[in-house]
Amino acid sequence: MAAGAGPSLFGHEKRGWPRRTSDHVTGKMAVFPWHSRNRNYKAELASSRLETVPLECGDYHPLKPITVTESKTKKVSRKGSTSSTSSSSSSSVVDPLSSVLDGTDPLSMFAATSDPAATATATDSSRKKRDKDDSSFVGPDFEPWANKRGEILARYTTTEKLSINLFMGSEKGRAGAAASAMSEKVRTRLEELDDFEEGSQKELLNLTQQDYVNRIEELNQSLKDAWASDQKVKALKIVIQCSKLLSDTSVIQFYPSKFVLITDILDTFGKLVYERIYSMCVDSRSALPDHFSPENVSDTAKETCLNWFFKIASIRELIPRFYVEASILKCNKFLSKTGISECLPRLTCMIRGIGDPLVSVYARAYLCRVGMEVAPHLKESLNKNFFDFLLTFKQIHGDTVQNQLVAQGVELLSYLPLYSPAMGWIFQCVSYHAPEALLTEMMERCKKLGNNALLLNSVMSAFRAEFIATRSMDFIGMIKECDESGFPKHLLFHSLGLNLALADPPENDRLQILNEAWKVITKLKNPQDYINCAEVWVEYTCRHFTKREVNTVLADVIKHMTPDRAFEDSYPQLQSIIKKVIAHFHDFSVLFSVEKFLPFLDMFQKESVRVEVCKCIMGAFIKHQQEPTKDPVILNALLHICKTMHDSVNALTLEDEKRMLAHLINGFIKMVSFGRDFEQQLSFYVESRSMFCNLEPVLVQLIHSVNRLAMETRAVMKGNHSRKTAAFVRACVAYCFITIPSLVGIFTRLNLYLHSGQVALANQCLSQADAFFKAAIGLVPEVPKMISIDGKLRPSEPFLLEFLCNFFSTLLIVPDHPEHGVLFLVRELLNVIQDYTWEDNSDDKMRIYTSVLHLLSAMSQDTYLYHIDKVDSNDSLYGGDSKFLAENSKLCEAVMAQILEHLKTLAKDEALKRQSLLGLSFFNSILAHGDLRNNKLNQLSVNLWHLAQRHGCADTRTMVKTLDYIKKRSKQPDMSHLTELALRLPLQTRT
Repeated sequence: MAAGAGPSLFGHEKRGWPRRTSDHVTGKMAVFPWHSRNRNYKAELASSRLETVPLECGDYHPLKPITVTESKTKKVSRKGSTSSTSSSSSSSVVDPLSSVLDGTDPLSMFAATSDPAATATATDSSRKKRDKDDSSFVGPDFEPWANKRGEILARYTTTEKLSINLFMGSEKGRAGAAASAMSEKVRTRLEELDDFEEGSQKELLNLTQQDYVNRIEELNQSLKDAWASDQKVKALKIVIQCSKLLSDTSVIQFYPSKFVLITDILDTFGKLVYERIYSMCVDSRSALPDHFSPENVSDTAKETCLNWFFKIASIRELIPRFYVEASILKCNKFLSKTGISECLPRLTCMIRGIGDPLVSVYARAYLCRVGMEVAPHLKESLNKNFFDFLLTFKQIHGDTVQNQLVAQGVELLSYLPLYSPAMGWIFQCVSYHAPEALLTEMMERCKKLGNNALLLNSVMSAFRAEFIATRSMDFIGMIKECDESGFPKHLLFHSLGLNLALADPPENDRLQILNEAWKVITKLKNPQDYINCAEVWVEYTCRHFTKREVNTVLADVIKHMTPDRAFEDSYPQLQSIIKKVIAHFHDFSVLFSVEKFLPFLDMFQKESVRVEVCKCIMGAFIKHQQEPTKDPVILNALLHICKTMHDSVNALTLEDEKRMLAHLINGFIKMVSFGRDFEQQLSFYVESRSMFCNLEPVLVQLIHSVNRLAMETRAVMKGNHSRKTAAFVRACVAYCFITIPSLVGIFTRLNLYLHSGQVALANQCLSQADAFFKAAIGLVPEVPKMISIDGKLRPSEPFLLEFLCNFFSTLLIVPDHPEHGVLFLVRELLNVIQDYTWEDNSDDKMRIYTSVLHLLSAMSQDTYLYHIDKVDSNDSLYGGDSKFLAENSKLCEAVMAQILEHLKTLAKDEALKRQSLLGLSFFNSILAHGDLRNNKLNQLSVNLWHLAQRHGCADTRTMVKTLDYIKKRSKQPDMSHLTELALRLPLQTRT
């Protein structure tokens, strides 16, 4: 309820609160003076301790697995006999959640039995499991094709115009499509296929790359739509015309990306055909086992499968016939156990008929991809593809290819990298789990071929890193012998560096390897070629050498990337270099002693990139720095880095970004320690405050750090309270008092004022503590009704209630100022609470007043519950003085009057529940802190008990427990008066 402006109700004036108030329970006017009961805290603590009871555990232990005995009873019925039961039991640990993981939970089983569609779902699950088992030979160490797909599409692009030949088809023969006879249907479909090969064609010209991609995606969707509408022949036509596109190399730079797009359609087609045939083997009663054999396949499914192979065999052109058959290679499982193993060599031989070496190598790559998916154990066909490719490798440098390149205006240096994706995939498939002897043979065969830089690069890209690393010097020798005009040597060293980042070469060769590689890398004139190689070899340098070699490499990078501001085009590579360096140098004193490290950071001129690099460095520092540091080299460098992060904050910076930056800066601040040089530590905090003033969480951390520093000083200098120590503590307190007002968060300021006041009090800085507490009291009226928490508006009263309760706990031990009167801080806080505008439907103000009663009751004791060393609280200052106790009682009576008046305002139908709860809460407060031997206070407690139950709003269980507690306490010494009270507290029953 809101309070109007007026005189201080809790001031020293006698015009304050009336002592008589309306008794809303009896309707009479009554006086309720407060009498606190005397407390013996030590005795209460002893009596409240739990009783120790010996426990015989036996075999039981809370961490021991529970053994569950599961009994199963089933009825066994036999013809001509009565039904009997048989039971089985198992003494194994049954995990109630494990059944969910294998799909056998009761709800799924019930749905499977009641829903016919569940049969198909179970079939799909079984098929996926079986498909997974088929590829069990391929482990997680095998990089799948899907990982390479995006990289190929992004790398192999073109600005030239592209074209697509689309089949338009004629309408002849369509009238007989609805014939019912099987022979007529077959003839019609054959005519449609003939129509496809002889029908009209439409060529889409002048397509951009994006238009081309869109057209291919449309064809993929058309394939799915045709299949869904049971137009299988149309689907086959789409696949055939797409496969034909793979014979077109008119825009040769785009061919790898075209291959990816077209094979996506082939994969879709192969999956649709396989699922179609599989579905013909499944009915409502049974499904194919996980590892089925052709004997499990129905005749209808086999016939359909053969029809598909016959249709594909009738395709006249080699390339579409090869690709379409390869796409449904897996379907051979329905026909024969050896179908796949017989098909793979035949398809491998078919590729020999493809004349263009680029088209041929990608066909081999597709066959290897399909082979690894359906039969990864059949390594012979993979090896045959590899060695067949070696036999035709010389075609790449033949006249036909050279003439084609001249016609398209493509240089050899641009042409050869087009082979890399296909060759890399073939080599990866062949080398996967291959024996050492085979890898050695493959390398030797590649070595014998001339102009073998392309082969050498594919070998280093696909073979195991350990195999390459142990033969590093051999590979360097082969790289030296390669012709520079065919394939750039820096790409070969790039591939070698990637392997050496994953596996270690022989120790004796490491320095020579670095020297040989860097001789080539440092001579590169093109900044992009240079930085791409340097980025890879920095990893090798950091792993095997000291800061001297790393400094040399960083200096060389700066030398190459500074002219013409070449670094602006290579920020990703430069960032990668920084990450690799800090990943290997966890000792930051060593890292910052690398002469060229900080100059290297100066190349990051773009603010967003520079901030990301700074965040990376600070993250590494927080992660790896184990001990606090005061190293000036580290401090100066990291202060500069943190300052860079802080200065990037502006009005547009997101809150998440601010939190991240503050977290990193705070992590640094926490790791700075000057030991017992407290003045130097405080100077560091003063400098940090001036540098990071725009990040509130950092200022909060600094205030906490300074408070901690003051407490450490007190602990270290205990017994040696010199003037210098006292002055230093006051300087810490002043730091906090000056900094807190610059914060924005209202509750952040309130809590820091309270915490800093507690620290000042603990260091015997009484006047400074009073200043903090007064500032907190003065800030309470500024608390808004709603505050933002994590971007959402929340009512502030619960947070204010929590703060004030903590504040009351501190005020218990704060001594009164000799010039400000008795309990001056409590009075000021009560006046602020009285004037604060509270929510109309809230009882938080009364809850605060109840807490004030607890505080004042504790203040009336001869000895307080807790103290601060070397600080005399009011129990020592006043020593139970009667005037102090009288003032205390006056405040208690005024607070009680406010609570009772509020209870009276709740005598409305919509507020009766609140009245009951608040009345019972006030009753419990009197029970805990009041002296119920006083007749008037005793009568008030009885009235509150009746009030809580009057309208049937009280929880009966709570009332019963409360009454039992009173009866139990009445048996304690000096508590016999509670026996009479318990007799006056009836329990009302609801009728």
